Amino acid sequence: MLESLFSLNWIAIVLAILVYSFLGFIWFTILLKRLYRISLGKENETEQPPNAIFILGPMVCIIVITITTAILFSRLEIDQTIDALAWGSFIGIGYLSANTMNIAINPNIPKPILYGVISSTYHLVGINLVSLLLVQKF
Repeated sequence: MLESLFSLNWIAIVLAILVYSFLGFIWFTILLKRLYRISLGKENETEQPPNAIFILGPMVCIIVITITTAILFSRLEIDQTIDALAWGSFIGIGYLSANTMNIAINPNIPKPILYGVISSTYHLVGINLVSLLLVQKF
């Protein structure tokens, strides 16, 4: 297993982590900020600066997702763009979006479908960007 880690394209992994994280920033704080706040039932609350966990927590998850995807791509010998997009979509829909929708269906989330659609779409786009970057030769 350690051999697998050493043979990964770490430049692509770091770049993918940064892109996925930046996408999250844009997605939730600029593009879909209003809808995201509505999905959480916070549209009428005064906005507070986020605690560190709401910034660092997702980044740690993105690190795990990206490294796991890189290992999977390495083991499956995925190195072509079309294959990366196919597997990125498969992972995005089959794991990330499905899990996000499952988390959204929660009595603590006032608008679970809206929340699920916003977050699932983010992960689908994000994992496909990660997948595209992982097959690049840096």
